[in-house]
Amino acid sequence: MELTLEILGRLEPIHSLSEERQRELARMCSAEHHDLGSDPLRLIHPAGQLIYLLRGELRVNLPGGGARLMVGGCDEANWPLGQQFPMPVSSKAITDVQLLRLDSNQLDILMTWDQLCAAAPPASSRAKDATVWRTMSGIFHTSSLVGGALAQLPPAQIGELMPRFERIKAKRGQTIITQGEEGDYYYVVESGRCEVTRQVSGAEIWVAEIRAGDAFGEEALVAGERRNANVRMKTDGALWRLSKPDFVEFLQAPLLHGVERADAERRVASGKALWVDVRYPAEFGQDGLKGALNIPLKEIRNAADVLDKKKEYIVYCQSGRRSSVAAFLLAQRGLNASWLEGGLAKGRK
Repeated sequence: MELTLEILGRLEPIHSLSEERQRELARMCSAEHHDLGSDPLRLIHPAGQLIYLLRGELRVNLPGGGARLMVGGCDEANWPLGQQFPMPVSSKAITDVQLLRLDSNQLDILMTWDQLCAAAPPASSRAKDATVWRTMSGIFHTSSLVGGALAQLPPAQIGELMPRFERIKAKRGQTIITQGEEGDYYYVVESGRCEVTRQVSGAEIWVAEIRAGDAFGEEALVAGERRNANVRMKTDGALWRLSKPDFVEFLQAPLLHGVERADAERRVASGKALWVDVRYPAEFGQDGLKGALNIPLKEIRNAADVLDKKKEYIVYCQSGRRSSVAAFLLAQRGLNASWLEGGLAKGRK
């Protein structure tokens, strides 16, 4: 069963979302089919989820022995289970049924953003092509909001942050960042593609490609060092940039958390956290901490996709420079990460 705007538009409170957000939600979700006679709720843990009956007839058994029949498409079924009456303890499909499940926290994030977007002014009142926030395809795309840096920010921070982004158009071949320069902006790609290269021994080495929704430029801002790579537009496109002072106040400060050595050791010893060493393997082999994962900084972006988001990570290096950057990159991707203040060098003093 394909999710359409007609279907989502009748569900509470989803219908309150803008049409653009509903379209994104439809692409992210899918309906679940359950056969006649089955108990669709048997394998579903409702905590933190919103469950809708989209199609078919479902008998739900309520706490205390009561029961009622729900029919997909009727007013009562337009609300999540447990909203109009107590959460059922079991169910039976009287016909084949279609269910939709959503993460309640993710939907709340979208509801918050959509209302903030509707009330926010354009990013730059001087921009001739100022874009309505809610229609942007990059930084404020639904998948970024529920799983990226912006999902980690408190709503009050979001409202302050949004107008501080500046939208710029960029042409194919245009250099956005030059290796060796001071870091001045944090960038997010709205549309188009960029390529990342490095100058090594006089030769330009290709490093990566950056696409819509990806961010770059944070490493120099967090570490307080010069740019370590070049970023050039591979196609025409549009970028959103945030100045260093605003980046530090509205993104780095809320997301980057340091921890002292003694506290870090207690958390690791209790099993609450894991060490992550972001130095090169040769450095790790010399004095890496027992039980630590060795993920060099250059690999941390890819590792973020496979690390367990239910765990806590304490990132360390020699001085704290690399680990602070790595911790921010992990936190930006939705992981619970902090950095060891002062690094291993501080612990030896």
